[in-house]
Amino acid sequence: MEPTEIERVVTRASELVTTHYLCAQIGAELGRLLRQRLAQGHYHAAADPAALAALVTADLQSHHHDRHLRLKHHPEPIPDSPEDEETGLAEALARQAAASLGGVSRVERLPGNIAYLELGPLLFPPSMGGYAVVAAMQLVSSADALLLDLRTTVGGDPTTVALIISYLVDEPTHLQTMHLREPERAIQSWTLPYVPGPRFGGSKPVYVLTGADTFSGGEELAYDLQQHGRATVVGARTGGGAHPRIGFRVHPHLEVTVPISRPTHPVSGTNWEGVGVVPDVPVAQEDARQVAYQLARAQLAQTARPSQTPPNEQIADIAPATTPVG
Repeated sequence: MEPTEIERVVTRASELVTTHYLCAQIGAELGRLLRQRLAQGHYHAAADPAALAALVTADLQSHHHDRHLRLKHHPEPIPDSPEDEETGLAEALARQAAASLGGVSRVERLPGNIAYLELGPLLFPPSMGGYAVVAAMQLVSSADALLLDLRTTVGGDPTTVALIISYLVDEPTHLQTMHLREPERAIQSWTLPYVPGPRFGGSKPVYVLTGADTFSGGEELAYDLQQHGRATVVGARTGGGAHPRIGFRVHPHLEVTVPISRPTHPVSGTNWEGVGVVPDVPVAQEDARQVAYQLARAQLAQTARPSQTPPNEQIADIAPATTPVG
């Protein structure tokens, strides 16, 4: 990259962070940091946009470790007008949703009438993946317990989080309050009063599987269920990205992503930013499914009448042989 191009990109990134970051004071500090590093020549060795993105992102995350704040490199060109950019990014997301079955990776029925539902890589907006989420949630509604696997869920839409949780509760539930940069502005997120088809309901066991790659929207789903006491989280601590962000094109291959709001949970009064979702049952993430399955079997055995447990379904050390249903 030419020095003039680098200077233009970094200067614009500094302006955007200063103007839009959710905390005005921190945004101003980070804007000054980028300008100082630019004046020191720190970025001029960047040979290409990907290298510049790595350098700028490292500085943006060096003080406050906000993983949503970055200079993001796109291998494919970003459209050069705001309207085309928004349309182009939405179309790319829609193609990704279609290629991943709306974000529903796997649905299975395990022995003991336990449902296994894997979501990822994203919880796509309802307009793109809602059909798949609704179908999956209806399919698992008659199970006696649910294993919800979010180990590969790297992000998602808060409205889809609310849609999923709506199937897992019986009453209207306050999920988050989103605080924007202006102190007087706050937006609440609640479960939906109506969902298509039957609900799984608010009383049967739910186990959420997490890993180091669980991030952003995937973390919100795990955190909301955990904080409301609706699910047991099994696995590894998650990535720790709670702040929703918006993006700005600053180069054909570079986007500045800036967090613009901060969620707080009505139970904890805080969120998972920087700390992740801490599992209730910490285990290696590759063991989370088996451990959660055994916990679900044991919990169901404690509540079942003797006649409800077939003699050929024992709890001890059974590998969860599966019967795919979708």
